[in-house]
Amino acid sequence: MINIENIQDLENEQENFYTSDENSSTNENNHNQSKNSEEIVDVGAVSEIDVKTATKAYENHKFMSSRDARTLRILSEYLHPEQYLHKYNIKNTIVFFGSARSISSVDFNQRKKDILDKLSNSVSPNEIKILQIEMQKMNRLEFTSKYYDDGVKLAKKLSEWSKSLTYEDRFYICTGGGPGMMEAANKGAYLADMPTIGLNITLPFEQTPNQFITPELNFQFHYFFMRKFWFMYQAKAMIAMPGGYGTLDELMELLTLEQTNVMSKRIPIILYGEDFWRKTVNFEYLAEIGMINYDDLNLFQYVNDVDSAFELITSNLKENLHNY
Repeated sequence: MINIENIQDLENEQENFYTSDENSSTNENNHNQSKNSEEIVDVGAVSEIDVKTATKAYENHKFMSSRDARTLRILSEYLHPEQYLHKYNIKNTIVFFGSARSISSVDFNQRKKDILDKLSNSVSPNEIKILQIEMQKMNRLEFTSKYYDDGVKLAKKLSEWSKSLTYEDRFYICTGGGPGMMEAANKGAYLADMPTIGLNITLPFEQTPNQFITPELNFQFHYFFMRKFWFMYQAKAMIAMPGGYGTLDELMELLTLEQTNVMSKRIPIILYGEDFWRKTVNFEYLAEIGMINYDDLNLFQYVNDVDSAFELITSNLKENLHNY
């Protein structure tokens, strides 16, 4: 038999259970809301204090030096020189190549004298040996001093002739920007009071800008192919003075462009110092064994003095003056 009192006790227990559960849930919700409210306030406070404006991408050195930004760096080595060449109205260049190790006759004589003076005052066998090696190096480069001096004279003479032309038609001396033969050509243009260009490249040795480059036309490249582009793009004549790998690299590239008719213009290529160039590259042998055509020997001319080089270059430039 069912006991009515027991049923009432059970119902009271159930009611107390649900009431307690609702109160607990309400208290928990109130606690969570309060906690969330505190967290929102904290986040807002932190954001006002710590969040800074991000660096612009083009001002971010880490990004601009990264692999992802390589295209931008390449483009900058096109646009930056173009900006200043346009400012100086430079459309035509005469490019000089040659050894960075060359020195003027004045510097050669002075350095030789300095070494001899040190030798006469040296007592240490080791010091004497070092100085003797230094003297041997100097003697090997003695022949370059003539070409350095000729480079200054030729660049000066070409620049003075260029000044006689209208502003729009002028030609400007352009070099690799370093010492040696490059310095000689820039110096010649400087002495003629003409703007002169130096296309420097970042190298571990030998490549520092010479003092005769027009400051705003002193460019520093990272990419060899962009430097080569600016050598060739506006070149209307090229003079290769005696030099090493760098000179040979630029000479062979230009000869290849001429040989394959890739360039839209044919420019005079002067190999200055016939004895040096015939010993360095046997072009006739290349034609003899079929590596080049005999007609390819007409792509360049040997020259041994300033006046001959000047006449060959200026006669060609005058003839094609309005075809560029």
